[in-house]
Amino acid sequence: MEKQPTVLKAPSILYLNQSDIIRLGGCSSHLYMEAVRHALILHARGEVVQPLKPYLRWREQGHIADRIIAMPAYLGGGRPMAGIKWIGSKHDNPARFGLSRASALTLLNDPETHYPIAILEGSLISGMRTAAVTALAARHLAKKAFRRVACLGCGPIAQMQLKTLLEQFSGIEEIHLFDLVPEAAWRLVAALRPESSRVKYQVDPSAEAAVRAGEVVITCTVADQPYLHYDWLQKGAFISNVSIMDLHKEVFVRADKVVVDDWDQSNREKKIINQLVLEGRFSRERLHAELGGILAGQKPGRESDDEIILLNPMGIAIEDIACAQEIYQRALAERVGARLSLYGSELEPLRGEEKQKAGEQVSLKTEVQ
Repeated sequence: MEKQPTVLKAPSILYLNQSDIIRLGGCSSHLYMEAVRHALILHARGEVVQPLKPYLRWREQGHIADRIIAMPAYLGGGRPMAGIKWIGSKHDNPARFGLSRASALTLLNDPETHYPIAILEGSLISGMRTAAVTALAARHLAKKAFRRVACLGCGPIAQMQLKTLLEQFSGIEEIHLFDLVPEAAWRLVAALRPESSRVKYQVDPSAEAAVRAGEVVITCTVADQPYLHYDWLQKGAFISNVSIMDLHKEVFVRADKVVVDDWDQSNREKKIINQLVLEGRFSRERLHAELGGILAGQKPGRESDDEIILLNPMGIAIEDIACAQEIYQRALAERVGARLSLYGSELEPLRGEEKQKAGEQVSLKTEVQ
């Protein structure tokens, strides 16, 4: 007899808001470090499916940070999971509406049935997984005993980047900050200082001054034009180009090593790498590695203290899905979150074709009024 598939009688979705995620450890870098490492190693092994993410824009003259992005992915390995992040960004949300620049939802789907199983608030996960990428890369690409970090842009993304680095690297002694709005830099100092009283903070008068001081440099701006020059970087600097558009082309061309999270995502239309490829000044062959390849031991990381190494992390969906999966599993174990019925309290899945074959009459118990 043919085995009948198991059918869920009342499919439901676990909803986790940001408070739930924080309760499950979502404000700590430790959760994200291992989840992102796992995802990037699967990427290096070819055990993921990750289509190029589409950008939804409808303002012809809009800011580069004004968009909504769909980011689907499947992770294989021993714990398969599928899902998508839907993330919106509007550069003037803080000034105009008193809202964060970015907002997001992450949806998880069961890899067997393809049914949705969870919805998670995604902006906290997105920011923290991005910070984990920088920290994972710093372990392999920064100088071993770096002490000084520079951060350009002092909003929520910068806070998560620096919080993660401070948690993961106890040797940090100085943090240099620059923001076009100096008050934002001082607010960031106030937010970080209670957790890191050992660290000296300095708000610098220019981006150049901050960069020249940093052994590790992080860009966390909404810049739409390059401004950071190669000559600002000290020997042995590691730069994590989180906000993508800050660096002049010369930095990519002259850096000793350029590393990306995913070549296809990085070589997208209008991005700096793609511009250089079209100009014949850069190529996949000139790329040192994808980060997962370094984490998996396929390629070396830093090989001398004098190397200037650039990480250009586009941010990829497998990172979000891996982190959301870890949080989802914790939520199940700790019974956190709210259950949402997929069809409503009185409805079961409508399997019309199967019921008709069995000679049954299909009917809905309720109708839209």
